[in-house]
Parts: sequence; structure tokens; C-alpha cells
Amino acid sequence: MRNIRVIARLDVKGPDVINTIQLEGLRTVGSPNTLAKDYYNQGADELLIIDQVASLYQRDHIVELIKIFTREIFIPITVGGGIKTVDDARVILRSGADKVAINTEAVLNPNLISRLAKEFGKQCVVLSIPCKTDDDKKWEVYTNGGREKTGLEVLEWAKKAISLGAGELLITSIDRDGLRNGFDLNLMRKFAEIDDVPIIVSGGLGKPDHISDLLNVSNCEAIAVADFLHMKRGNIKDLKDNILVSNFKVRL
Repeated sequence: MRNIRVIARLDVKGPDVINTIQLEGLRTVGSPNTLAKDYYNQGADELLIIDQVASLYQRDHIVELIKIFTREIFIPITVGGGIKTVDDARVILRSGADKVAINTEAVLNPNLISRLAKEFGKQCVVLSIPCKTDDDKKWEVYTNGGREKTGLEVLEWAKKAISLGAGELLITSIDRDGLRNGFDLNLMRKFAEIDDVPIIVSGGLGKPDHISDLLNVSNCEAIAVADFLHMKRGNIKDLKDNILVSNFKVRL
């Protein structure tokens, strides 16, 4: 029986957490520190911090934020956004993060995946794959916060990244992000053949029952949740209760 992790996702823009629809930031929803502590106290298994403006500003802000988190929050923290080199990742990990998530630079320079895995171990390397359907109804990988097409087919890219050393996949459906109409089940069916690394699913959660629908068709091991929590349409306990009713395990 799978153990399912519930991960609270915070998309950070400067001093604020933003709520997104199809990865476009539409409104601020609070301060990172306040929300992170709230979700930790609710029982989140991990935190996922995506720095949406890392390439525009100094990284000092996110580094200091992680240091603040780790004084009061004792669950794994993954940080993504603007990580282009091994040194970038080292700074993030030394500040207290447990894992780094990479997207744009991994597509531009796939060998970065191997270098990170060699330096820090595969368990530290999360490949973030934002994707959406194209005109041929296939899923294409996007970069730069979901704004740039790559021409890469999602499953082919995932398999290549795993072969290079990615230790975990974060699959975000741009089509479903923030729309609250359920996860992209057809997309996740494509990943059923991947069982050698954990898969995190993000994008589309509107109600707890959507988790049951997802778990029944996929082999994912974690769900990253943003809008559902930010807009207070439920809490971590609601989600874990649904997972338990669906005959999967959670950390209580």
C-alpha cells in the first residue's frame, strides 16, 4: 500500500506568496513565513518553494527565507527557481533546503542533472516538468515558469532526465493549474510505466475527492497543493482523510 505525501506549494514572488492560474500569478495570498508555518502546523509532509522571480533579483531573499523556515519547520523543503549551476544548488542546500527543483536550465543543459546528482545525490534532485497539451493533443514540456515551449514530449523528457540522475519528478499540468476541475488524469496515465522514481502531481485540485480520482489511475506518491490551501477551501487534514478513505497511507 502506497504512502502518499501531501506537499504544500508556495509560489513566491518577492515578499509574497502568489496564487496562480495556469502558472500566471494573479493575486497575493500572504507572506511565505506565515503560510509555511500554518501548513506545517496543519500536517503538511513537505514544503515546495518556487521562487518565481529568482532570475530577476538577488537570491539572498530566498536564502534568508529558508533559514527562517528551518528554525521552526521540521519537514523536508524543496526549493526551485533560477537554479542554473551546482553552486546555485549548493547555496540553497546549505541554507537548509533538502532538495532542489530544476526546470529551465535542465532543458537547456541536461548535463546539469547529472552534475547535481553526482555532487549531492539523486535524492536531492527534483525535475520540475510543467506541461500542457499542444495542437496534436500531446503534452509538451514548458520552461520559464510555464511561458516557453520546448518541443519536448513530456514522457520522453522524463525518461531521459531519470537516466541522467533525476531522483524525483514534479509534474504540473498548466492546463489544469488553479482551475479546480480535477487533475489531468490522461496525463498521469502516461506516467504509469515510470516506477523507478517518485512522482509528485500538481495542478487541478478543487476538492478532496479529486485525489481519489488521481490515485485510482496513477502511481504518484505525492500531491503538491497550492490554491486549495491558499484560498481556504479546505485543509491538510481534509486531504489526508480522503487519502485514507481511498485505502492509501498517510503520515498522521
